Amino acid sequence: MERILITEKLRRFLKEDLGHGDLTTNSLVPSDQLATGIIHAKESGVVSGIDVAEEVFAILDTQTKWEAEKQDGEKVKKGDIIARVYGRAGVVLKGERLALNLMQRMSGIATLTSRYVSQIKSDKCKVVDTRKTTPGLREFEKFAVKCGGGSNHRFALYDAVMIKDNHIKLAGSIKSAVKKARANIPHTAKIEVEVESKDQVIQAVESKADIIMLDNMSLMEMEEAVTIVGGKSITEASGGITLETIGDVSSTGVDYISVGALTHSVKALDISLDINFKKE
Repeated sequence: MERILITEKLRRFLKEDLGHGDLTTNSLVPSDQLATGIIHAKESGVVSGIDVAEEVFAILDTQTKWEAEKQDGEKVKKGDIIARVYGRAGVVLKGERLALNLMQRMSGIATLTSRYVSQIKSDKCKVVDTRKTTPGLREFEKFAVKCGGGSNHRFALYDAVMIKDNHIKLAGSIKSAVKKARANIPHTAKIEVEVESKDQVIQAVESKADIIMLDNMSLMEMEEAVTIVGGKSITEASGGITLETIGDVSSTGVDYISVGALTHSVKALDISLDINFKKE
């Protein structure tokens, strides 16, 4: 993740939460009171967002010290200490919720991604995310997918062409859509076409699409599509793929499997912060 972009977003998030100041902390905690915040896992999973949490506290006070016990992408067990933050108690309290919110969501995504990846039966097949991310959190969520062993699909609308059913309708055909896109994009950009039938697979291959997305196809249809493509394009399976079905999908020969659930239907990993009013 680009630090300058992440820092800018974290500043906005802190401003949203702090407003004109933390009424509770400012009323109860002396400004010179020192404390240690111990961040620990309350359930097992894959951790992500450690550097993000560190940056939250650094923005609030550059004198804050951070000691990470774990690294992004590392497995944790219930009770494991993830990191310690040393500094003014008020700073620890003011940054606690934002740091935990982001770590918990990112770790939940990393944990779920690792489960999907573990079900893959083919060495060449990779699990990728989608654009079904939380507005404002895409950088964080896509980074978390990588921490879980997955890979990233296109980041946004601007970095790759994805021709879907509505685009095909407007363009008139797959061939026409690919031709028009190719004429209007940089030579470095790739074109992906979403297909739903054998005939569309053939059209996408003939149009020389870089990537062919097999949308909501049966296992038999995917296998046939992979044979038709014959390595001329990258193949990607998509549409309602679950932990129970992804293993069989990976056995069809597709190169990638995109799973929207990695980011849009994830449960946060339970992570907590406890305060000690002295350095350990």
